[in-house]
Amino acid sequence: MMGGFITPFLINSAVQAITPILLAALAGTLCGRVGVFNMAMEGQLLVGAFAAVVGSFYTGSALGGVIVAIVATVGFSLILAYGATVFRGDSVVICIGMNLLASGLTAYLLRQMFGVSGTFSDPGIVGLEKIRIAAINTIPWIGWIFSRQTAITWLAWILTAIVTIVMFRTPLGLRLRGVGEDASAAETMGIDVTRYRVVTVLVAGALTGLGGAQLSLGTVSIFSEDMSAGRGWIAVVAVMLGRNHPLWAALACVLFGLADAFSVRLQGQGLPNQLTDVVPYVVTLIALVISHRRRRSRVSETITAHA
Repeated sequence: MMGGFITPFLINSAVQAITPILLAALAGTLCGRVGVFNMAMEGQLLVGAFAAVVGSFYTGSALGGVIVAIVATVGFSLILAYGATVFRGDSVVICIGMNLLASGLTAYLLRQMFGVSGTFSDPGIVGLEKIRIAAINTIPWIGWIFSRQTAITWLAWILTAIVTIVMFRTPLGLRLRGVGEDASAAETMGIDVTRYRVVTVLVAGALTGLGGAQLSLGTVSIFSEDMSAGRGWIAVVAVMLGRNHPLWAALACVLFGLADAFSVRLQGQGLPNQLTDVVPYVVTLIALVISHRRRRSRVSETITAHA
């Protein structure tokens, strides 16, 4: 029974579900490393998804949609980049405002630009092509899973490796970590803390823009209001579970992506969507509880050892 439930299609769906969450989690990890707590990934994904559809529709190209998504999300991220650094605002308040702004703004622009509300679907929207690798395309399971993904999915995992190497194996990564761990000490070393934080937040915005483009152009070429559907918040949890480490955050994203794919599969088995839609969030809460309990256990052991 389990063999019939776990299929190549399920794993393929899981990989697709992981991609936007992973890119958002990488963005949150970068921001966290420089001392900026980013909770705006939900809104950034939504802006990226909408901009990707707009760009694809007007340029007639999926690549055009991806570029517009990146540019729009980087522009949207300026609010956090300057609000939390130059103007020293509360990043939590700024991020909540950005999420609300993204939801309202995309819904408004959808009505103004296309004259529809709810969902926009048009043959003029060009989706991302699936990459089919001839060498593995005929291999059972492997061919179905890895030979039917978009370029953004492959890029997401490449970027995970790049971010990890840069963060822990290069002088640039050392400076970034120094900015987040002790900004005053970094300034005494001649590092422009504000510039590092602003640029990092904007790079993070580009990553979430890619995630948004995958969301609206990767599987189905449409835009729906609030289609980020909590993925940005799940990315925040992945960052917390991974403790701002790209690889650990990526593993958390795999867990949540599998939970998302399972919820879709359960819905296909006849369960009501009101029940299956909560599966990823239940898994998220369980992961948070387990992480919290383990953290408290380590603290208790440390206190006991010192006593």
